[in-house]
Amino acid sequence: MAVELRVAGLTSLPEVRPGDDLARLIFDAAEREGVGLQDGDVVSVTQKIVSKAEGRLVDLREVEPSDFARQVAAQAEKDPRVVEVVLRETKRVVRMDKGVLVVETHGGFVCANAGVDNSNIPGSDIVSLLPADPDASAARLRAAFRTLAGVETAVIITDSFGRPWREGTTEIAIGVAGMLPVESYRGRADRFGNLLRTTEIAVADQLAAAAGAVTEKLSGVPVVVLRGAAYPAGEGTGKALLRPPDRDMFR
Repeated sequence: MAVELRVAGLTSLPEVRPGDDLARLIFDAAEREGVGLQDGDVVSVTQKIVSKAEGRLVDLREVEPSDFARQVAAQAEKDPRVVEVVLRETKRVVRMDKGVLVVETHGGFVCANAGVDNSNIPGSDIVSLLPADPDASAARLRAAFRTLAGVETAVIITDSFGRPWREGTTEIAIGVAGMLPVESYRGRADRFGNLLRTTEIAVADQLAAAAGAVTEKLSGVPVVVLRGAAYPAGEGTGKALLRPPDRDMFR
C-alpha cells in the first residue's frame, strides 16, 4: 500500500494586517477551500503572516541609523536603516562578508540579516521582523484550531534559511507546537538489523520543506495543511532544533 502525504496550500487568505485573528483567517480559508482541519493534520504557517498579524513590522522612515550601522551599510552596500533594524534584532554578529550580514538573533537563530525582510510586504519602507516567540505563536494557533475545529493538530511556523554548506534556501521550522521536532532513532535497528547509534531526524524541518514546495515565494500561499504526515506527537518546541554552543562546530 502506497504511503501518501497530502500537501494542500490555502490560496484564499486575505492580506494579513496587524491585529488580525490569524487562526480564524486560516480556519475559514480551510473550510472555504474544502480542506478543513482534521485530527493529526500539521498546519504549516509562514513566518511572514505571523509577523504581520502580531505587528512585527518596522517603518524605516522612523529609523535613525547609528554611526556603526552606517559603517556596516557602506561596506555591505545596504540601506543603513535596514542595517540598524538588523543590529537591534542581533545578539551576536557571526560574519560580515560579501554584502551578507549573518547574525545570531535574540531568539537564538543564526541567519542572514536577523530575518529582517521586506518581501511580500506592502510599502517599500516597511520591513518585517521574526516573531518575538515563534513557539508561543505556534502554540496559540494550535489552541485556537482546537477551539474552532475541535481537532488536535500540530503547528509549525516556517521561514526560509540558507545553509553554510549548501546553495539556496529552504524552509525550516522556527516555531513548533503539538509535535516533537526531532525524532531519535538511536538504539533502533534498521531493516537489516544494524543498530543505529547517532541518527536523529529533524521531522519539523522535513515537513517545513514539504510545505515550502507549495509556499513558493511568488505564489501567495502562506499556509499549508499537511495530511497523512507521520510525526512524533508531543509538547515540542522549535528551540529544540537549535544546536547548543558546545555541539556547534561552526561557532
